[in-house]
Amino acid sequence: MKQVANYSISLKVFLQNDRWETLILKTPETSTYKWKYDLPWGRIDQDEFYTNLLEILDREIKEEVWEIKYEIKNKPVAVSRHKAVHKSRVEDIFYCFYEAKIVSGQVNISNEHSDFDWIKLDEVELQDYFISWMLDWVKMYLSK
Repeated sequence: MKQVANYSISLKVFLQNDRWETLILKTPETSTYKWKYDLPWGRIDQDEFYTNLLEILDREIKEEVWEIKYEIKNKPVAVSRHKAVHKSRVEDIFYCFYEAKIVSGQVNISNEHSDFDWIKLDEVELQDYFISWMLDWVKMYLSK
C-alpha cells in the first residue's frame, strides 16, 4: 500500500508597491541559502487549522514586514512543493503563493532577514536573487 504524503503548508506573498516592484527579503548569513532572497512567508501553525488562510498570511506579513496596509487577491496565484533538508531531516513543504499590493505604510523587516529590496521581477537576472527551487516558482508566477 502506498504511503500518503505528509506536507507542511507554507504561504508566500508577492507583495508589490505602486511601481509594481516586488518586495524581496535577504536571508541572513546563518541561513542555508545565505545571501539569497525570499518572499514574505510563513507556515500554518498547528492551532490554525480552522483559521482562514488569508488571516494566517496577514499574521505572517505583520511578523516579517510589520505594519503595512495592503490589498490581497483572495486566490492563490501559484502553487508548488519542495523537499527541504533541515540539518539531518527532510521535510516536504507545499507552497501556496498569493499576490498583494501595498496601500500604505513603511516596510520594516524583522530579525528573520538581514535586509530587503524592491525589484521588478521581469527586469532582473532572477538567478542573482533566488536559489534554484525558488527561482522556478518566481518564473512560474511571471508566466501566469
